[in-house]
Amino acid sequence: MILAVLQARMAAGRLPGKAMATLRGEPMILRQLERLRASRRVGKIIVATSTDASDDALAGFLVSRGQAVHRGAGSDILDRIARCAEGISAVSHVVRLKGDAPFVDAAIVDEAIRLAQVSGAAYTSNRTPRTYPAGLEVEVITANALRLAADDPRDPMGRVSPTAAIRHDPVRFPQANLTAARDWSRLDWRVKTAADLAFARSVYDALYPADPAFSMNDVLDMVENRQDLARFAA
Repeated sequence: MILAVLQARMAAGRLPGKAMATLRGEPMILRQLERLRASRRVGKIIVATSTDASDDALAGFLVSRGQAVHRGAGSDILDRIARCAEGISAVSHVVRLKGDAPFVDAAIVDEAIRLAQVSGAAYTSNRTPRTYPAGLEVEVITANALRLAADDPRDPMGRVSPTAAIRHDPVRFPQANLTAARDWSRLDWRVKTAADLAFARSVYDALYPADPAFSMNDVLDMVENRQDLARFAA
C-alpha cells in the first residue's frame, strides 16, 4: 500500500497560517488534499503536523473534515513522517509532500510512484536533480528505508530536512530520479510569501472552475500568456 504524507504547519516564517489561506473558497490544505486524492496509486493520505498549540486549530479542522492527522514533535519532521506509517499494515512506500505546494500534480505523483516500484529504489524523487518547478516535488521512500533513517542518530539539520540522510547516502539507499520533458527548475510555484499566495489564487481563479484537477502543463500555458504573471512563466 502507498501512503502519502502531507506535512503542514501553521507557524510558517514568512506567511504564518498559509495552510488555511483560501483558494477558491477553501483552505489551501484542502485544495492540496483534493488534488492528491486524484492519484491512482496512493492508497491513504495522512496530514503530518506538530503537537504545538499553534497547530491545534489546523488539526481540529482537518479531523472535522474527515481527514486523518498525525501530530508529532515540531522539531523532528523525519520522526513525524516515519510514525505516520506505524500501525498501518502493508505500507510499502511513503510519499512525502510539502504543505506549501497547492499545485501538486497527481499524474506526477503517480509517475514517481511507478518509477519507485519498477526500479526498486529505496528513494525516488524528482528533485535530485530537479527539473520540475519548485512546488511540484515528490519523494517516494520505501517504508524500510524510512524506518532505518528515522532510527539513526541525526544532527539538527537532519531533523529539519527529513530526507537529507537518505539523499546523501545513495550506497545505503539506492536512488532513482524522475525527470521532466524540459528543464523547468528555475520556476518556483511554492507559497512562501503573500505574493506567492496571490499567484496561487490567480491560477485557481483561472483554471479551477473548468478543471479542478488542472495539470502542471495547464499552469505553464496560463503563465506564458499572462504578462502580469511573467515572473512565474517558463
